[in-house]
Amino acid sequence: MTGYVFVGPMLLGVLVLVMVPVIASLLLSFADWNFVAGIDQMKFVGLGNFKRLEADPIFWKSIMNNMLFILIVPLTMILALLLAVVINKSVYGKDLFKIIYFMPYISSIVAIGIVWQVLFHPSHGPVNQMLIAMGVSNPPKWLADVNYALPSLMGIMTWAGIGFNLIIYMAGLQSIPKDLYEAAEMDGASPWVQLTRITIPMLSPTSFFLLVTGIIGSFKVFNIISVLTQGGPARSTSVLVYYLYETAFINLNIGYASAMALVLFVFVLLITLIQWYGQKKWVNY
Repeated sequence: MTGYVFVGPMLLGVLVLVMVPVIASLLLSFADWNFVAGIDQMKFVGLGNFKRLEADPIFWKSIMNNMLFILIVPLTMILALLLAVVINKSVYGKDLFKIIYFMPYISSIVAIGIVWQVLFHPSHGPVNQMLIAMGVSNPPKWLADVNYALPSLMGIMTWAGIGFNLIIYMAGLQSIPKDLYEAAEMDGASPWVQLTRITIPMLSPTSFFLLVTGIIGSFKVFNIISVLTQGGPARSTSVLVYYLYETAFINLNIGYASAMALVLFVFVLLITLIQWYGQKKWVNY
């Protein structure tokens, strides 16, 4: 009983704050309901919400943008790994560099968004001012341009996420036995061979962790879009979570938003299962 008393508050919190909303969202995905009108106005529509999703161009655009957002995960991991290897080997004051790179990750996403909004200002921003000084007569509008808004957000998220990946990779590098590198050097292995044959294979559990959490996180991206673009311009930066929020809390269509949430859950579950299956082939424990 003592054990149940200690875990009871946690289990109660999970039940009330996680399991009940999940079950409610599943049930609401088969209903048409505006919560302002009251629960007595709820109408059961069966698979109507899902059929509506099939013909919703904004929904499919949001999914496509989510697929593109996944690209920031391997990009962030590669950059963080290279930085971690360099800092771990040949940089004085490693702790200072860890703090510098980690600061964006722990900073408020609203503050980060405002800073980048100023940097990417179409006419007076430092980025475009620098491009004009370099001879670019018509620099991009960045966040205000349909073609550049999503890549701009992806660049911001990559910059903000490098610090977390760097810290995790640095911890993984500390656990690799030094004897392996010493033996490789005695055999005449180049730094590239040591990286590809020792460092990357030994860091595969770390990479797997970052890949799974990074892809799940890419499907949940919301704050930076809400601060900078609100899904625009012309829905070019709309992702599934933002469209879900907009549908549920602005348009007050809870049933339709719950159907999107169920689709998002299935997407994340399938991708995670694929990764768990694939890790048997490339993760070395």
